Amino acid sequence: MKAMILPELNQPLKLEEVETPEPGPEEALIQVMACGIDATDLKILDGFGYVPKLPFILGHETAGIVTKVGSQITDFKQGDRVVAYNYFYCGKCPFCRIHREQLCVDMKGVLGILERFGGYAEYTTTPARQLVPVPEHIPWPDVAVCSDAGITSVHAVDRAGVKLGETVLVIGIGGVGAITTQLCKASGARVFVVVRSEQRARKALEMGADEVLNSREVDIANSVRQLTGGLGADCVMDCVGAKETLTYGMDSLQHGGRLVLVGYTAERYPLKGEQLDQNELTIIGTRGGRFVDLVKTVRFVAEGRIKSVVTDLYPIEEANEALALLRDGKAMGRVVLLTPEGQRAAGTD
Repeated sequence: MKAMILPELNQPLKLEEVETPEPGPEEALIQVMACGIDATDLKILDGFGYVPKLPFILGHETAGIVTKVGSQITDFKQGDRVVAYNYFYCGKCPFCRIHREQLCVDMKGVLGILERFGGYAEYTTTPARQLVPVPEHIPWPDVAVCSDAGITSVHAVDRAGVKLGETVLVIGIGGVGAITTQLCKASGARVFVVVRSEQRARKALEMGADEVLNSREVDIANSVRQLTGGLGADCVMDCVGAKETLTYGMDSLQHGGRLVLVGYTAERYPLKGEQLDQNELTIIGTRGGRFVDLVKTVRFVAEGRIKSVVTDLYPIEEANEALALLRDGKAMGRVVLLTPEGQRAAGTD
């Protein structure tokens, strides 16, 4: 099979012919149709966060067709359309037992990120228990995005506990921010979105934002307070996670407010103990999502409750160009790679 290989950190991917993997007794072989890319891939390329053993095949937003199953698999068969859950959880530790699989203490790898080769290839393998069936009517690029941008947003909004009538400030309107905006609106919240360009402002409005604030033009915290009668936001969903965004996000909260750190960078964050204590603020971390969050995401997309956030499609052999688009900040939404079969299905070959 053909695959885009990461030979070394800080180096371009290389298109190579490699052996097609064989599924184990409890695994399935997936013919990849589409694979999304995001900032996690850039972090891996730069050696920040996860550092896989090289050479490695990236790709943690993987969707495709079951082509072969292991001897112990009865729930899936050849031809099934599926999307893969990323975390290779043990199923036995205290966190897996309460269905918080992304916090597993005996993680066996993360698809396309650590230990397990991902979807920048024509085929990949994964435990069948980590597969979620998807309906025929969902386009492959949107299926792939469910496994990261979708699941991350669904889990983050759940962690945030967004309620009817609240005011939520969403920072960033990439793939995760776009879905988070939609979900907060669906929860009955009033949603403000922070952007850095007019083009992204238009996108935020398309996703359902009630107000759009350009951080290059206005003081975010002051603007939020003006729009809320001096109170501030009930909740801030920081999908960027930089020092600057966390600072004005905290300053935008009303008493008793919640800041949910959805994205993150390598920066260390300055926090004011006085601000936290006297205003009884809460900071919430959120990592990916649970298996059940992926099931919910697929259902939401199938029902049309989450609109597509895919804006750019590339053939898999142009993965380096797709990653460059993302790194340069020119991607307006989610970027997805298509294998040759995926291109034929999408009518782009």
